[in-house]
Amino acid sequence: MSIAEPPTIPQSDYVRRWNAVQGLMAEKGLDLILTYSDDRATAGAAHARYLTGFPPHFEAVCVLLPRESEPVLLCGPESEEYARLVGRVKETRVLREFTHPDEDYPYAKLQSIGQVVNEFKRVGRVVRIGVGGFGMMPGGVLDAFKHSLPQAELVDAEAELCGVRAVKSPAEIAVIRYAYGVAERGMEAAYAAVKPGVTERFVAAEAEYAMRRAGSEGMGIDTIVASGPNTRPILARTTFRRIESDDLVVITLAPRVEGYHGAIARPLIVGDPGEEVVRAAKSAIRAQSECRSAIRAGVPGRDVEAVGRRVMSEAGWGRNFLYSGVHSVGVVEFEPPIFGPSSGGALRENMVVSVDIPLFDASWGGLRVEDGYLVRGDGCEWLSKTAMDLWT
Repeated sequence: MSIAEPPTIPQSDYVRRWNAVQGLMAEKGLDLILTYSDDRATAGAAHARYLTGFPPHFEAVCVLLPRESEPVLLCGPESEEYARLVGRVKETRVLREFTHPDEDYPYAKLQSIGQVVNEFKRVGRVVRIGVGGFGMMPGGVLDAFKHSLPQAELVDAEAELCGVRAVKSPAEIAVIRYAYGVAERGMEAAYAAVKPGVTERFVAAEAEYAMRRAGSEGMGIDTIVASGPNTRPILARTTFRRIESDDLVVITLAPRVEGYHGAIARPLIVGDPGEEVVRAAKSAIRAQSECRSAIRAGVPGRDVEAVGRRVMSEAGWGRNFLYSGVHSVGVVEFEPPIFGPSSGGALRENMVVSVDIPLFDASWGGLRVEDGYLVRGDGCEWLSKTAMDLWT
């Protein structure tokens, strides 16, 4: 199988991002930005990946960005050389706060976060630090930071930093488009593997193998293959259950390429699970299609989501539409901005959004139909062309 080389994010994109965040700092009166990242699959790596290209593994990392100079990558001692190898910043420091208490690192140059920050502190004033990833910091790390920075004011800047990521550059769009192609390969492999007698985990393995071969570096969320009664919860976990004749199988894939995601979900119908299940799947497919027709720059995101919610309500599944049905896609598979009934934001050109039509907690189970779209001024580009009516 011939695989095209995946696109990459150029250094110029990182410089643009630093400039955008520094503009935000000036607007908000912040002297420094400090972001926290770790290797949690769903959103842990987002800030480090976006600002430096570095994917955390095993140890946590921070990025320190001053107002008027390039960012510094702050990592643990075991990440130092890898950070220098793949990070897109010139300077890397090793934080004492990220060392293991029972490990010795005799050749590492360790600094506290306070020592690093003091190098950038403006003479005669208290540093006001905007923090990204506040909610992910373990209590011990947060306490150590506060102890090391007793005079600093720590300001939660998560929403503002996520806002910088909302509109995608041409390079980001190319990578995301490629990631959706990888997801299509995975769905094709999953569809080919589904048959009575095979386990959910076998189907997931076939999908992930195909996506790895196509260029995925990993998954933004664990691959979901749920069948029969396992389809009922929103966050199903793939098990050793064997798919049966006349089953509904729900598959959700979110491969990650160069830090960015593609996310698609499909209900696969095996045999005849009953008229109600087939009607539900067709209703969700119709809702997805009508949402797609409503996407264009300038439209309030909640108006697009309301289209899908209306279609499902009219079909009798309103109470099963359990979460916001439109969200952004990028270095997190499910990232802000999120467009639900209470959202006030509008779609902007070159956003990438996922329309996720949920139907869960039904008596017979549940399903999801999800696809991604690049927002244009006069409509959208559909990023996945995988068939939706997958009946076997």
